Amino acid sequence: MQQPGAVDETAHNLTDYVRRAARAGADRPALVWRDEIVTWGQLDARVDAVAGGLASLAGAAVTAPGTGAHPARVAIALPNTPDFAVAFFATLRAGLAAVPVNPEYTARELRHVLADSAATALVCTEQVGEAIGEIRGELPALSSVHVDLSDLDGPPAAGGAGGDDLAVLLYTSGTEGSPKGAMLSHRALIANHVQVARVPSVVGPDDVLLLAVPLFHAYGLNSGLGAVAFHGARGVLVERFEPASTLEIIARCGVTAVVGVPSMYVGWAASPDLGGAFRSVRLAVCGAAPLGPATAARFSEATGGQVFVGYGLTETAPVLTSTLLSAVPAGELASAPPGPVLTRGTSGPKTGSIGKPIPGVELRLVAADGSDIWRDGTVDPDTEDELLVELESPGTDPGEIVVRGANLFSGYWPDGRDGPGAEGWWATGDVAYADADGDLFLVDRLGELILVSGFNVYPHEVELVIQACPGVVEAAVLGAPHPQTGQTVKAYVVREPDSDLTVAELRRHCERNLARFKCPTEVEFVSSLPHSPTGKVRKTLLRSEAIHD
Repeated sequence: MQQPGAVDETAHNLTDYVRRAARAGADRPALVWRDEIVTWGQLDARVDAVAGGLASLAGAAVTAPGTGAHPARVAIALPNTPDFAVAFFATLRAGLAAVPVNPEYTARELRHVLADSAATALVCTEQVGEAIGEIRGELPALSSVHVDLSDLDGPPAAGGAGGDDLAVLLYTSGTEGSPKGAMLSHRALIANHVQVARVPSVVGPDDVLLLAVPLFHAYGLNSGLGAVAFHGARGVLVERFEPASTLEIIARCGVTAVVGVPSMYVGWAASPDLGGAFRSVRLAVCGAAPLGPATAARFSEATGGQVFVGYGLTETAPVLTSTLLSAVPAGELASAPPGPVLTRGTSGPKTGSIGKPIPGVELRLVAADGSDIWRDGTVDPDTEDELLVELESPGTDPGEIVVRGANLFSGYWPDGRDGPGAEGWWATGDVAYADADGDLFLVDRLGELILVSGFNVYPHEVELVIQACPGVVEAAVLGAPHPQTGQTVKAYVVREPDSDLTVAELRRHCERNLARFKCPTEVEFVSSLPHSPTGKVRKTLLRSEAIHD
């Protein structure tokens, strides 16, 4: 019997790893939530039962036009609880596709995801169930809503899905418009674990992994919950992050590995209990958004260790690079047992670096004319002399990150548009440069995406909501620096001439139509917005000039 922690080359579905962990040690803890412990045997049996119920529902579902080539979709709007894990793995085991959704979405936000994905079933909280009641008539494909998973018990499902079949539909976006579904296959989910597993000392079967990043996010879903399954490790579920209580959980549960986002480390860094709570932690990683150098320094001072930074996107399942690779000589990338990497190295990751591509990921920096500036550690010889002339240059010229690997998505729902090209390369839209050591540094994004605690905020969506508020003529939304969340949403708003709309009233309007992290925390009323000759708002001027009434 293959043991947890070993790469299973025969696995075609992430739930194969759940089954493997159960057979290797049914009584071993799989998930910890509050005072509840779920063993691998219990999790596997529960997944089987719910998969059977979901398969029965899918068989009776009506396939929406244009989606017949894909498995039926099951939306999951639950917090970080064992029920989420059961619903997610059961969906995959039943041969269906999971659509994780933020359980704090408003009815308007839910409408778009459920209608666009044509989800036939929804597993959700009572709050979401009530919100769905308001819009149920607008969702013809949605045949059932389940607040209680026991409603879904059924005979074992035939399953059989895997490989390039659609496994997960995660809604994300570029810079404008409504979120679009990134299609991740079973192959892509598993490939990212195989790639990361080639970095020594990451996660192993004896690790206790903190699952505080929301599981509806690609990072929490695959790098967190997926990693627990892949390695047969133990996951500690945290429904809502709060620094003090989470530090207590880390200490009480003996957490050894933390998958976090910058806002979590900001909260922990302010606590006098950080060092004691992290005594059991051997590996701390941060992703989804840049980690501020002051926070990293405070963490290092309190714990004597380091936070390793990773970079990736929903479309890449999600990990592409890691500063763990900056600390490992190239000849040591073979599999190695977990070790005390929290204190690896003497100076820690370089400030602002996202590290190097993980094994199995090819990465290029591409100039505006399509030529390669840098590829997998090598500077294009045609540009090298030019770069050396710039003595103060931090490294290569900035270029767009373009990647290739088995972990890439299959394109956007439902027809695979804008996915990897014929040769497998996909342009991320992010701009970076590489230093002399081959470490990468993010510069900016080609578009206007705002990252709040690692979550995507699409300016156009927020602008449409603000402009629907009575008394508003026009609005422009930008990202502004924030010490805790990395960025926050700032809105410039033009009121109607006779309007006495207040900031408080506008915020209440936003809160009724947007999730909390999307709502503007800064609002500035202005007499007008700068426009280009074609009528487009010139946001570059808003960033560089203070506009007042």
